[in-house]
Amino acid sequence: MTSELVPPQFDWAQLFDALNIGVILVDGSGNVLLWNEWIARHSGVSRATAINHPLTEIFTEPLPAPFIAAIKRTITTKLPVVLSNALHKFPLPLYNLNGTGERISQSVILNPIKDSAGEFNCLIQVTDSTTAIKREKMLRDHSETHKKDATTDPLTGVYNRRFFDSHYKLEMNQAQRQKSTLSLLMLDIDFFKNYNDHYGHPAGDAAIIAVANCMRNTIKRSSDLVARYGGEEFIVLLPNSTPTAAQMLAENIRSAIADLKMPHLNSLIANHLTVSIGVSSFLPGMVVDATTFLKNTDLALYAAKQKGRNQVQYLPL
Repeated sequence: MTSELVPPQFDWAQLFDALNIGVILVDGSGNVLLWNEWIARHSGVSRATAINHPLTEIFTEPLPAPFIAAIKRTITTKLPVVLSNALHKFPLPLYNLNGTGERISQSVILNPIKDSAGEFNCLIQVTDSTTAIKREKMLRDHSETHKKDATTDPLTGVYNRRFFDSHYKLEMNQAQRQKSTLSLLMLDIDFFKNYNDHYGHPAGDAAIIAVANCMRNTIKRSSDLVARYGGEEFIVLLPNSTPTAAQMLAENIRSAIADLKMPHLNSLIANHLTVSIGVSSFLPGMVVDATTFLKNTDLALYAAKQKGRNQVQYLPL
C-alpha cells in the first residue's frame, strides 16, 4: 500500500507578499480581492484600505482610462492583456521608496482568473521596469554617441573624411544613374602654417572651428554636406547644384570667412584670415569616375592658390 503525498498548505497572502512584484486581484465589479505588500508599499495604500473597495476609488488620482478598459477587456474576453511600457508608462500611481517622489515605470500583465463560483476576475501583475528603461536609454545614448563619433569630426562637429568618402560614392553613383548634376567645393585656409606658428595651436583650432561654423551657416540646403577633409582643408558636397550655383555658394563662403576679420598678421595676402576654394561639377552625360572628379576639384583648389589665393576657381571636368 502506497502512501499519498499530501501537498503542503500555504498562507497564500504571505506567499504573494514575498513576491518582488505587485499583485492585485479585481473581481468583475471592479472591487479589490487581493492587494499584496509590494503594492501597499509603493502606493502608500494599506491592504485594509484596499480590500473590498473599488480599485478606481482607492487612489487619490484617477486611473488612466486605457488601464480600466484593459481590466474589463481581460474579464470579458477571458484573454490576457499586456500593457506596453512605451504606451502606458505609469498605469498606477506607484512611487520609489527612496524619498525622491519619483514614479515607478511599470510593465503590467493582466490575466483572467476563474474563481470557485465560475466567475472571472482579473489578476494584475505589476513589475518595476525603471532600471530596465534606464539601461535601455543608456545603451541607446551610447549607440548614438558611438555613431556620431564615427561620422563627425571631433573638433568642428562637421562630418569627417570617412563619412564624406562613403557618402560621396553614393551621391556620385546616384548622379550617374539619374543623370543629374553634382558639384564639389574644396576649401583651404590660406597660409595656415604661418597662422599656427604665430598664434599657437589652440588659436589655430579656434580658427578651424570658426571656418567650419561659417561654412555651415552659409550653406542653406539640408542636402548639402560639409566635411573636414584634413587639417585646415574642408570639402562640400552639393547634389543637384549647377556649376554657376556652386561657384556662387563658394564665393559666399569665401566672402563670409573674410568678413570674420580674424587677424592673420603672418598672411602674405591680407591682414586677416582668408580661404581659397576650388570648384568642379559633374554634369549629366559625363563619363567620369568618382576619383577623377575629386582630383579635378583638388586641381581647381590648386589653381586658386597659384593665382594668388583668397579666391574661387572653377575647373571644368
